[in-house]
Amino acid sequence: MMEKKYIKMGRHWIVVLATLLTFVACHSTSQKQNSNDAVTLKDAFKGKFYIGTALNARQIMGIDSQAIRVVKKQFNSIVAENCMKSGLIHPKENKFNFTLADKFVEFGEKNHMFIVGHTLIWHSQAPRWFFVDDQGNDVSRDVLIARMKKHISTVVGRYKGRVKGWDVVNEAVLDDGSLRKSKFYQIIGPDFIKLAFEFAHEADPNAELYYNDYSMANPQKREGVIRMVKVLQSEGVRIDGIGMQGHIGLTHPDIDEFEKSLEAFAGLGVKINISELDISVLPNPHFHTGANVSDNFKYEKELNPYTEALPDSVSKAFNQRYLDFFKLFLKHQDVTERVTLWGVNDGQSWKNNWPVRGRTDYPLLFDRNNQPKPVVKEIIDAAMNNPKAD
Repeated sequence: MMEKKYIKMGRHWIVVLATLLTFVACHSTSQKQNSNDAVTLKDAFKGKFYIGTALNARQIMGIDSQAIRVVKKQFNSIVAENCMKSGLIHPKENKFNFTLADKFVEFGEKNHMFIVGHTLIWHSQAPRWFFVDDQGNDVSRDVLIARMKKHISTVVGRYKGRVKGWDVVNEAVLDDGSLRKSKFYQIIGPDFIKLAFEFAHEADPNAELYYNDYSMANPQKREGVIRMVKVLQSEGVRIDGIGMQGHIGLTHPDIDEFEKSLEAFAGLGVKINISELDISVLPNPHFHTGANVSDNFKYEKELNPYTEALPDSVSKAFNQRYLDFFKLFLKHQDVTERVTLWGVNDGQSWKNNWPVRGRTDYPLLFDRNNQPKPVVKEIIDAAMNNPKAD
């Protein structure tokens, strides 16, 4: 009888011990989960790469206070979505408008952020006067070079030592790898790219200088960008990084091709910036995959299927797509300097009106109420469980 009593007592303590260990394990897991819940994006990626966002005019002016709270809490880098583009900052030949740009830079400095200027030379959103004389005829090569130098020197010089990096030239390479025959190209020739980088370097020798473009996973474009950068490097031109615009869909581009481009560009000895990240969930009109702002398609109801909310299946695919790409960026954190979302919340994204106006898209990490989507925690967890690069 005594032996049976001790056996029962032994079993009792085994049950108690098991219960206690389970409680401790659950409590520890719960504490870890609660701890990760409090971690922000910029906390999670600290020591890996900057996590940034683009600011629009309402945010820069402090009108959109809810979005500003998200920016301050979650991000440690900002880029000017529109206010530094030449058409806005330099509307007339001898007139600059620095009102918004000044406030943008002041906001970044006040909040200790890595500030990026976007963009110095771009064929789109450039003022028409840049390329013509008083009679409306194309200016000479020398005149356009002089105008380009004055523009770059004035803008970069104003923020010398304050803006840490500049998208110097934007979208100069076509998808087939050839140079775009923009007005800059037509009047100056291909060396407008070299001149732009040289002028920017002269204006601020310590600022980082980037080339920025979309569809960078396209193999032909990849090779075209590589050729261009190698030419610049062979001529002693300073170029510090390549911006791979992350305008992504649920099925394009192929993530393996994106990685090939990332690795190929890093092989040039430059830093990688994922510069304009958003993931559209909407159908592509006529299999459209680029990011040329002049492209537009007629509104059709079937191209706008999620006017109220996303189906669970689409949300799941969206979350997985974001997570897959962030895992790729973490894999290459040793060469990735910055990942920048192209906007703060879904309601402010350009994707609602491009390439079809009047649609409802859901391309960013924060919803229309500035609330983080479920994938944000998954991204944070992935970063927290990923060791820092050596």
